[in-house]
Amino acid sequence: MASYLQIENISKSYGPKVLFDRIGFNVNEGDKIALIAPNGTGKTSLMRILAGKDKSDSGGQIKFLKDIRIAFLEQEYDYDPDATLLEQILSGSGRFTEGLDEAGHFEYERRIVRLLTELSLRPEQKMKELSGGEIKRVAIAEVLATEAEFLIMDEPTNHLDIDAIEYLENYLKRSRCTLFMVTHDRYFLDRVCNTVMELDHGQIYVYKGDYENFLEKREERIANYNAQTDRVRNLLRRELEWMHATPCARTGKAKYRKQAFWDLKDRAEQAYVTRQVSLESLESTTRLGTKIIDCHDVSFRFPDAADGTPGACIVDGFSYKFQRYDRIGIVGANGIGKTTFINLLLGNLQPTGGTIELGASLKIGYYSQQGMEFDEDQTVLDTVPNTSLLNQFLFPHDMLNNPVYKLSGGEKRRLYLLTILMQQPNMLILDEPTNDLDIVTLNILEEYLLDFKGSLLTVTHDRHFLDRIADHLLVFCGDGVIKDFVGGYTEYRSFIKDYEAGQRRAQAEPQTKVKAKPKESEPGVKKKLSFKEQRELTMLETEMEQLNEEKTALEEALSEGTLPYDKIVEASARYETVKKLLDEKESRWLELSL
Repeated sequence: MASYLQIENISKSYGPKVLFDRIGFNVNEGDKIALIAPNGTGKTSLMRILAGKDKSDSGGQIKFLKDIRIAFLEQEYDYDPDATLLEQILSGSGRFTEGLDEAGHFEYERRIVRLLTELSLRPEQKMKELSGGEIKRVAIAEVLATEAEFLIMDEPTNHLDIDAIEYLENYLKRSRCTLFMVTHDRYFLDRVCNTVMELDHGQIYVYKGDYENFLEKREERIANYNAQTDRVRNLLRRELEWMHATPCARTGKAKYRKQAFWDLKDRAEQAYVTRQVSLESLESTTRLGTKIIDCHDVSFRFPDAADGTPGACIVDGFSYKFQRYDRIGIVGANGIGKTTFINLLLGNLQPTGGTIELGASLKIGYYSQQGMEFDEDQTVLDTVPNTSLLNQFLFPHDMLNNPVYKLSGGEKRRLYLLTILMQQPNMLILDEPTNDLDIVTLNILEEYLLDFKGSLLTVTHDRHFLDRIADHLLVFCGDGVIKDFVGGYTEYRSFIKDYEAGQRRAQAEPQTKVKAKPKESEPGVKKKLSFKEQRELTMLETEMEQLNEEKTALEEALSEGTLPYDKIVEASARYETVKKLLDEKESRWLELSL
């Protein structure tokens, strides 16, 4: 295969901190590479150098295949808030449209509209109307619309909801593009990438295969390195005896041997120690009572707009008694109300109906999506005055006197997480805790949460994280409907896919065939529906079949490229309407059948 990128002798430092030194590697056509490293060790700096946004300190060589198209997805997306989504993408991708004739421009716009529609966005929307997750979708649509041969993507899944993550995952799996990305989403990594590249102690190591293979081969590498260090230490002991000999015994000895001793001593001190986050000392000393949080018929609706538009209904008649050692994951689309629900539990918002009662001994530790407002001029040690805990949480001694503003985004999130855990809560509420945390920290956090002696409620789009720490889910279906699903995320998706497959089979079968009655023992199926509810359920299934057929037809029409521009806009608008109707029908179906 052709070599798409050759890197030789590039370096980057910030002050005395060396991120990487004279590294080199090669990327071939078809490679899909995930770059892994702890936060603050140079991943984003390396990607910016490759994308031409920054320069190597040591010069070196960055050589792409001639005439190859390259697109770069940065973590932060610059945009004009008053532009429509279509205008924003067209203005941000001008170099990809240079030289295109009228037909080429039309095709490019058609591709943008299709991508935005598939990502549940409307081309005529204004950028200022979007949530953070929706802005990330626009950035992704802009990159994908280029159909570049080489994609450089920095944390593409951050701030995306699970539906958008799975869309991007499937797109990249099917695409023949070459990919170089940073990701901490382990499921995404395994399903998209064929190579893991590790940036460790300023050097690059390449592992072909999936994440599990990376872990295995990395342990072998570290074991071999430490074995070599042990041999060096044995040699050092013999050389040390020579160095301690009397001065006359060293008279006339070659200077190179003395220098070799010091080189040997430096190498002997480089044993590889994998530092891990140890959180045992952070366990809560406050005993959790039998009453945690009791929700009784809770509802919340935002006030109506000035023009009379009804306010969004976030929660409608929700009742649940949180139990000791509950491990709950909250899932749902961006903007559906998950953070609003958390603010209701915390008392930051008051329900418009029903009551929320908190236990007397409850001590909540809340990790917010927005993060902590740090005093940027304070040092790390000023922020968390506990040297031992900072060291355990991957802040080495030489970082403790660094001001907070020098930390990377991920390091700030890690420091913020530590301030929460230091409070020793007996209930943790975590809103998107996986954003910006590296894989090492995520693994250790998961281990801590599995042993946490309290209740846990977490909002996250990290499917691996959900599967490990949550034993049941609160599924936000829209229009205030919240359903409790027993099981992890993979089990939930499997249940939904089984239902959808059943719908497709039923659609393909003769209409006269009587559908099998659901077994009451099946998970998620509600017992004893009334006659009216059973009839509604049957009607819903018919309506959902019809909407799915229309959705498929619209997708085919939008992807064929034969529609004029006005028809594309019309079809896109109808597609959004159909998706919304389908979501509403599915939400009601879930309410009746789970």
